[in-house]
Amino acid sequence: MAEITAQMVKELRESTGAGMMDCKNALKDTDGDFEKAVQLLREKGLGKADKKADRLAAEGLVSVKVSDDFKCATVSEINSETDFVAKNEQFIALTKDTTAHIQAKSLQNVEELHSSEINGVKFEEYLKSQIATIGENLVVRRFATLKAGTNGIVNGYIHTNGRVGVVIAAACDSEATANKCGDFLKHICMHIAAMKPSYLSYEELDMDFVENEYKALVAELEKENEERRRLKDPNKPEHKIPKYASRKQLTQEVIQVAEEAIKAELQAQGKPEKIWPNIIPGKLNSFIADNSQLDSRLTLMGQFYVMDDKKTIEQVIADKEKELGGTIKIVEFIRFEVGEGLEKKTEDFAAEVAAQIG
Repeated sequence: MAEITAQMVKELRESTGAGMMDCKNALKDTDGDFEKAVQLLREKGLGKADKKADRLAAEGLVSVKVSDDFKCATVSEINSETDFVAKNEQFIALTKDTTAHIQAKSLQNVEELHSSEINGVKFEEYLKSQIATIGENLVVRRFATLKAGTNGIVNGYIHTNGRVGVVIAAACDSEATANKCGDFLKHICMHIAAMKPSYLSYEELDMDFVENEYKALVAELEKENEERRRLKDPNKPEHKIPKYASRKQLTQEVIQVAEEAIKAELQAQGKPEKIWPNIIPGKLNSFIADNSQLDSRLTLMGQFYVMDDKKTIEQVIADKEKELGGTIKIVEFIRFEVGEGLEKKTEDFAAEVAAQIG
């Protein structure tokens, strides 16, 4: 049995929002395994998803560079020690110049970046000179580039605070369609920046993951239902408990069974069969929406659009395709947020940055 320390309990509480004793018991039941303890709490409806990404340990900026022909888009994250330096004009210029350099040289990783030449000197030396001038340790933490294929287009978006950046790539049926959807893709990037999807579509989800998340979803909804029953607020009816969590689980057989149930319901209501075709598609869509809540939380295509919350991104893209008379397929997106995935530790961030440099 692993020793359960007060620090372990504290970190689990901060991550899940669950009570102290619940966290302690969860760690005991999972022999100190943090990830398993998070999942156990969620399955009991006692904690929310792990919020490591919200526990930022870094300052700095995310930068985005989109080529003039919208065929190449690069996003980078450069860390500083303090928010004050992140607002420094020289540091801002450094992030933009570095991102443009990465794109121009088609660099693939940080090692290639440091050994590359910028303004006639090795980037590693260039960065050291910037550190000396600015007066803080600086780290190029990560970067990525997306390129458009045939009939493709890329675009990007950087949030006004400089802490969140997104790049996206789409494949179209023709260059004409690609040339017309640049602004539309930027709006999709803005959605991604705000809503933080983790996957492109439900097709990327692992079935074991979906089944585990379903247990957590049901526990969460049942916990909320207990509270709603207690409050008896007529404006907040109880949630319907879904049978599924994702379209990944909605096989053709499942859809067929749902459709037969809808027909039986319409027959019991005495609705004439000639109007069934007008009713069934809407009810099927409702069934799919109710039973794909995981998709609407985690996948871009399944999320409801921030600029029109009555439609999913998938539906919004379909509408745009009709408008342009062509096809638009999102191939990939990348979202960076400053400090994402770095956990706060007891040591200060200056030491953490120094360790990365060393």
